[in-house]
Amino acid sequence: MLTTFMKKTVKLVSTITVITSIASLSTLFLISQNVSAAELKVNVKKIDEKKGHVMVALYSVKGSYTKGKAQWSSMVKVSKSEEVVTFSDLPDGEYAIKLFHDENDNKKLDFNMLGMPKESYGFSNNVGRFGQPDYKDASFTVKENTTIDINLF
Repeated sequence: MLTTFMKKTVKLVSTITVITSIASLSTLFLISQNVSAAELKVNVKKIDEKKGHVMVALYSVKGSYTKGKAQWSSMVKVSKSEEVVTFSDLPDGEYAIKLFHDENDNKKLDFNMLGMPKESYGFSNNVGRFGQPDYKDASFTVKENTTIDINLF
């Protein structure tokens, strides 16, 4: 009877040792994986009026871009003719940006009676002077630390 108890105890201790070793190796593997956290700097250029805010919407999915449902957004108070907006801890990947200069701080892009924007706007890759470009035309790649320039129209 004592021998059976000893055999079961040794088997249990061996099982626990194996499980603990696997758990330790798994933890080390997870810790050693590179977590990709990129930073995106957006230089907004050609700001005519030094008032209001620049409103920036960042998209990582074509459907969200088309619907105007940004995954990230930011706003920066305008005090000079060029402002920088920074997005941190982004996964590497494909993105597109829509932005506008909200001169009157009403949190929306204003249009005239003909439907033309009254405030400056822009898109990544400086496309879309005459309307919203397609996602593929505005998309760009973020890998590690990336800087892009967007000129306002």
